[in-house]
Amino acid sequence: MLVTIQPCNTIADLKKFAQFPYDLYKENKYWVPPMFKDELQSLQPATNPAFKHCDAQFWIAIKHGKVAGRIGAIINKAYNEKTGTRLGRITRIEFIDDKEVSKTLLATAEKWIKDKGMEGVHGPLGFTNLDHQAILIEGFDYLPSIASEYHLPYYKEHMEAAGYGKEMDWVEFRLKLADAIPEKALKLNEMIKTRYNLKVVHFTSQAELKQHAHRAFDLLNSAFGDLFSFVKMDKELSDFYIHKYFSILNPRFVKMIEDENGDLIGFIISLPSLSEAMQKAKGKLFPLGWYHIMQALKKPKVADLLLTAIHPEWQAKGVSAILITELQKVMYEHGVTHAETTGIIETNEKAISHWKNYDHIQHKRKRCFIKMF
Repeated sequence: MLVTIQPCNTIADLKKFAQFPYDLYKENKYWVPPMFKDELQSLQPATNPAFKHCDAQFWIAIKHGKVAGRIGAIINKAYNEKTGTRLGRITRIEFIDDKEVSKTLLATAEKWIKDKGMEGVHGPLGFTNLDHQAILIEGFDYLPSIASEYHLPYYKEHMEAAGYGKEMDWVEFRLKLADAIPEKALKLNEMIKTRYNLKVVHFTSQAELKQHAHRAFDLLNSAFGDLFSFVKMDKELSDFYIHKYFSILNPRFVKMIEDENGDLIGFIISLPSLSEAMQKAKGKLFPLGWYHIMQALKKPKVADLLLTAIHPEWQAKGVSAILITELQKVMYEHGVTHAETTGIIETNEKAISHWKNYDHIQHKRKRCFIKMF
């Protein structure tokens, strides 16, 4: 039976697009559903400022009268200007195990991208690095963090069958915390802080944390500027993500470091794992989603290491060690025994070697694919 492709040009269409993963993964015990409202807002120019430098289109695939898959396409103009390339992005691709469906979806997005004058397509990538990116290709029996992705094992085969090859991988680690921070590490951190006259900034309230939010995004732009797929975020886009994420952060799980001039040179953002709570919430805050989330924030056993950034001039000077040590103190107070990293680009050897100092497993791998026309 033929697959019918339907462009998503109305709110009703976009709701079908956003709903499909909830149906596809309904019985899957590892998929972590995002908030449906957030997903829907990310697809619309009126509520997502990334559309100011991106063109995008979304489609759903219909087979046997039901939605059988979805795909989006993005032209990130700022990324192409930065890299001197002409690449389009596929985004938010999901499909049943049917190559007719996946092939038709990819061909539809490829045509739209090619008609825009692009020379190739890569992804899945989102509007920014804080958006959905990559396909899970290893680690299907582990619960992802809320900042990571989950896919079914057949996705990789479908992508390769459609002519896509590897462009870049991200790896993720699960860390087991020791019973206590070694005294040697504590002394070394104090030496580094004294040598460079560094100040660790602690937070006790979200209001206090939000006062430093834009500083964090400015540092993120500096620290991540040369990383794969990254595009700097302006104030409007930063505000979008501050509003989306900062309200759920436990401020005690965020640590920042200032230099002797009071300039921000590093931060780490962690969060008690909300994965199981989000599964119970099923994509909605009401009626009980908020309750499950608040309970997860109170008594965590697992913490997610969401984001770390160090100013380029301060990398390899011990700043990251100070941040994780200060964060570990809070983790111990809350009874955390394990930590999950989000995706680390496989070529980022400094970050990877840091986490390998812990009792760890490298349990997940995600991939960005590429295909030239």
